[in-house]
Amino acid sequence: MKHEHIALDCCDSIEVHQELLNIVNEKLPPEEVLYDLAELFKVFGDSTRIRILFVLFEAEVCVCDLAAALNMTQSAVSHQLRILKQNKLVRSRREGKSVFYSLADAHVRAIINQGLEHVEED
Repeated sequence: MKHEHIALDCCDSIEVHQELLNIVNEKLPPEEVLYDLAELFKVFGDSTRIRILFVLFEAEVCVCDLAAALNMTQSAVSHQLRILKQNKLVRSRREGKSVFYSLADAHVRAIINQGLEHVEED
């Protein structure tokens, strides 16, 4: 991704548009919700976690398979899965001695797909 310096245009005079501010104040979520949303997006800010989520797009898998697919140690994969699970992005289920992981819900798939579309557009 190229970093370009983009000059932003600013207003020549300070003019408050009260009707716009009223709409913003009505629609803007509470500060704690905005904080939680920002924290969620931080979780997506790690390429290893993104790789794990893409594997889980295809199938429910155990830690061993994830580690092999991503050429990582089981310990490293487990650490990232713990973060993803804490943030309700993946879920797990035990079957005998194995624990299988999958995407938590359709929202996770939608978030990743939207992000991918955004970075791939011209």
